[in-house]
Amino acid sequence: MGDMGTTNHSEVTDFILVGFRVHPELHILLFLLFLLVYAMILLGNIGIMVIIMKEPRLNTPMYFFLGNLSFVDLFYSSVIAPKAMINFWSESKSISFAGCVTQLFLFALFIVTEGFLLAAMAYDRFIAICNPLLYSVQMSTRFCVQLVAGSYFCGCISSVLQTSMTFTLSFCASRTIDHFYCDDRPLQRLSCSTIFIHKLVSFCLSGIIILPTIIVIIVSYLYIVSTVVKIPSTEGRQKAFSTCSSHLGVVSVLYGAGSFMYLTPDTYPELSKVASLCYTLLTPMLNPLIYSVRNKDVKEALRKILRENIFLFISV
Repeated sequence: MGDMGTTNHSEVTDFILVGFRVHPELHILLFLLFLLVYAMILLGNIGIMVIIMKEPRLNTPMYFFLGNLSFVDLFYSSVIAPKAMINFWSESKSISFAGCVTQLFLFALFIVTEGFLLAAMAYDRFIAICNPLLYSVQMSTRFCVQLVAGSYFCGCISSVLQTSMTFTLSFCASRTIDHFYCDDRPLQRLSCSTIFIHKLVSFCLSGIIILPTIIVIIVSYLYIVSTVVKIPSTEGRQKAFSTCSSHLGVVSVLYGAGSFMYLTPDTYPELSKVASLCYTLLTPMLNPLIYSVRNKDVKEALRKILRENIFLFISV
């Protein structure tokens, strides 16, 4: 199907993902870069999940949330990276209409879920530091499961709304998406429908999602800081802050990359792609690194598992 000006969304069978506008000679370099980053994402996030499942000491609410965070990071990067790598070698660079819908739906689902999971983790740290005697009661297994299930539910509802709004637009200008994956903003640029209502609803939906999660994180850490500064010993303060530093690092990376992506003007599409790259691939690559480098329990569990496996290998 050609890029006909009369093409309606009901007749579109596929889209073309332009990707990065670079010389063809650089495609292999970009492919290798994506492959390296994606391999690190797989290794890091699967590693975190295996460590949490195999180490009984990590059977706590904090690591239950971390395991789900790694699961989400693994899957939303897997929605983007494999198709982007295939397109570096593809002549057509096409993605089916159904594939584009699926990619946008899954990415929106997992990225919103991650935001709510980070808010749940902030609340967990608040209870652990400010109300330690009530921690086991308030952060019960049932309540933790409810928080995680609620995060996925909010992600699913948000994704259904966002995806259905985007793909009820009429795509009559072109089927060429100037991006390396199906995202809402590039798809809006293809539409010949009036998108004012679409943008307004998207803005309101983003506010409903982002504001509560940010408020929970900020308020939790305000209480945490006010509690920690009252601890008389320097060692006690450092220990309390060390349990939060990894989470703060992950929050900073996610919201920093997200702000960079969505505040980048549409007039600079290549810069927007770089910003999206930070959000979609660098964030899930950095999260397990932050937790493995900054977290003493994870490092000790990793060393223990490596020692056991090396011993088994030598004994065989």
